[in-house]
Amino acid sequence: MNIENAKSQMRKGMLEYCILLLLHKQASYATDIIQQLKEAELIVVEGTLYPLLTRLKNDGLLSYEWKESTQGPPRKYYTLTELGAQFLGELDGAWDEMAKTVAILRLPRLEQSN
Repeated sequence: MNIENAKSQMRKGMLEYCILLLLHKQASYATDIIQQLKEAELIVVEGTLYPLLTRLKNDGLLSYEWKESTQGPPRKYYTLTELGAQFLGELDGAWDEMAKTVAILRLPRLEQSN
């Protein structure tokens, strides 16, 4: 079993949730999203991010607007729609359930290693 492949699959599974969490705080453009994810130690490349942003927009979870930039061409800023905020709330509940399940399952293993 390749641990890097397993870790990659775990990151892919939570990437959408993490992006929605970031955009719930503030509207952002793609480069900012990548930087914020990197600061949270979730490395994502543009080739992964842009198709996901497009899919989330097509699903009605995000919208965007063009804003002028002092450093070049206008930038596309993404923001959550009302539907996106509702979906994020549902993902929050799902995350809490998964985190609880993992904590329950890990507890005996962690106690054994002490």
